[in-house]
Amino acid sequence: MSEKQKIAMITGGAQGIGLACAKAIANDLGARIVLVDINAETVAAAAQSMGDGTVGLVCDMGDPKAIAALFDQVEAEIGYVSMLVNNAGIAAPGDFLDTPIEQFQRVIDINLVGVFAATQRAARGMVANAMEGAVVNMSSINAVVSIPSIAAYCASKGGVTQLTKASSLALATHNIRVNAVGPGSIDTEMMAAVNANPAAMETVLARTPLKRVGKPEEIANVVSFLMSDKASYITGETIYVDGGRLGLNYTC
Repeated sequence: MSEKQKIAMITGGAQGIGLACAKAIANDLGARIVLVDINAETVAAAAQSMGDGTVGLVCDMGDPKAIAALFDQVEAEIGYVSMLVNNAGIAAPGDFLDTPIEQFQRVIDINLVGVFAATQRAARGMVANAMEGAVVNMSSINAVVSIPSIAAYCASKGGVTQLTKASSLALATHNIRVNAVGPGSIDTEMMAAVNANPAAMETVLARTPLKRVGKPEEIANVVSFLMSDKASYITGETIYVDGGRLGLNYTC
């Protein structure tokens, strides 16, 4: 199967990093794009803006049954997914002592359980059809460094890193590669409050050696590379795209 015939599914694909990934994969690899998001109106508009047969579908990526139904629909109506970007995620910030267990669980369900469920379901389709494939999970620098107000997010992204390694080993014999990308501070809706607060932005820039926030397209370029044949000998890795943040041991 040529790259132009491949189907790429991007979860959390209606905006920000997810939509940038979809555009990069479509432009660089010629894949047909399936955007998945929980917001029906937003994902429909995103799919229409991309054109070229792009499909926008609604799914709660914290619900394994909904994820299974999503893949059933895509396989029946479009074909088997051989490129998967597990980008859907939430942070749900709050005080550590006051965070309800339900809120913590919801973050884990979307950010970690959903990644497992989607990867497993996509891989089953690839294996059944003897298809080589690639999965890229969206991790974070918060898999390594922590913020107390988003404990569940940090835990989930640490889990994504280990899940990436474990699944890459499990799927290697089927020629399915699994990698992750760990963004630093990226100019998306998650950073809207920081962008509006000069003091908060000063803190971000102080801990970023390149002295700027990243663009969604800069994450997407790495995702597209990992999906491509140029990364054919890379699996089980997490690439941190953070402007040098993780190498910095002080702030000024």
